[in-house]
Amino acid sequence: MTLPGRASPVREGMAAWLGYLADERRCSPRTLEAYGRCVGAYLAFLEAHRGGALTVSDMGGIEAAELRAYLASRRRGEEALSARSLGQALSAIRMFHRWLDRRLGVANAQIGLVRGPKQGASVPRPVDEDQAKGLLQEAEADPDLAEWAMARDRAVLTLLYGCGLRISEALSLRRDEAPLGDSLRIVGKGSKTRIVPVLPAVRQAVDAYVAELPFALAPDEPLFRAARGGPLSPRHVQATVQRLRGRLGLPKSATPHALRHSFATHLLGAGADLRSIQELLGHASLSTTQKYTAVDAERLLSAYAKAHPRA
Repeated sequence: MTLPGRASPVREGMAAWLGYLADERRCSPRTLEAYGRCVGAYLAFLEAHRGGALTVSDMGGIEAAELRAYLASRRRGEEALSARSLGQALSAIRMFHRWLDRRLGVANAQIGLVRGPKQGASVPRPVDEDQAKGLLQEAEADPDLAEWAMARDRAVLTLLYGCGLRISEALSLRRDEAPLGDSLRIVGKGSKTRIVPVLPAVRQAVDAYVAELPFALAPDEPLFRAARGGPLSPRHVQATVQRLRGRLGLPKSATPHALRHSFATHLLGAGADLRSIQELLGHASLSTTQKYTAVDAERLLSAYAKAHPRA
């Protein structure tokens, strides 16, 4: 990849940075899209603020006040960003400036002076065991779907809850991986590989779907298919859970990802250690997994409050 010069338009610098993230860091298309959106909006603000197009060299002269003004502008209006989204945007901007410094020699110490917005510690919001089972059972009771489609939806949701997979990980399974064995090799975020045990209930749900599958698939094609035979999309899974939770009267927090949270929380409640759960979820940092201890503590205190005669 040919790097742009210091006098090149900054948009060429951004394109080269995204190419670096794709080729060397192996970032996913969705991550690249998010980073490109964050930095693109930042550059558009700076160009409007300064009244013209910027070069790569100009990025070394961006003041901390300009970055703060950009962040403040994103907290106003109909499309105002949350504190968490602002923090993610600032992280992407800092990454871009670090790359400009290391690869193109355009340093900017001012960017390090800007602090992100304060964020409350987010706690995962899992569903309880009965709610999780209800979602799986309700997936097979949809009168608007064919038998194979109901079996498909249950199989996908069972993978999320039974193996702790992300939606993208469940939908990445290939036809030649079914029937499932005793474990699954999953390639998660950052191309990190982990081995996940497969429970009999998960294996049975996937087998039931394969038995009903009306399409002949090549071994390397995605296993889960949409109504017309194309690969199933994450949006379908999200819409399915939204429909099911409406029928069951569950809160909006009952999402596909909540099933992954439930996988971790229920394991922790049953005595699993954090290190094991970290490995099963594919978390890079133990601090990410430790959030589930707060959920389990809340459950314990809730049970205490309901059961103790002096509560």
